[in-house]
Amino acid sequence: MKITKKKDGSTLVMALEDSLDTNTSPELEAELKVSLDEVKELVFDFKDLKYISSAGLRVMFAAHKTMAKQDGHMTIKNVSDEIMGIFDMSGFGQVFTIE
Repeated sequence: MKITKKKDGSTLVMALEDSLDTNTSPELEAELKVSLDEVKELVFDFKDLKYISSAGLRVMFAAHKTMAKQDGHMTIKNVSDEIMGIFDMSGFGQVFTIE
C-alpha cells in the first residue's frame, strides 16, 4: 500500500493506494499515530484504493474515534462501489462521513 499525505493547516489528506488489509493496516495505523496531532479535519482519499478488509476497517474506526476525541472530523472521499458495499455490509457506511 502507498500512503500519500498532504497537510494544510489543521487539515490532513491521506490518499491510499492498492489494499488496506491485514498486511498493510499496521503501516496506516503507525502513520496515523504520528500524524494526527493538531489535526481537526482528516480526509481519506480512496480513489486508488481497491480493497479494504476487516483489519482496515478497524484502523479506519480507530481514526474516526481519535478525531472525535480531538473534536475533529473524518471524511472518506472517492469510494469505489466495491468498497462502499463493504462499508454498507459492515455497518460502517452509517458511521463514517462518505462523499
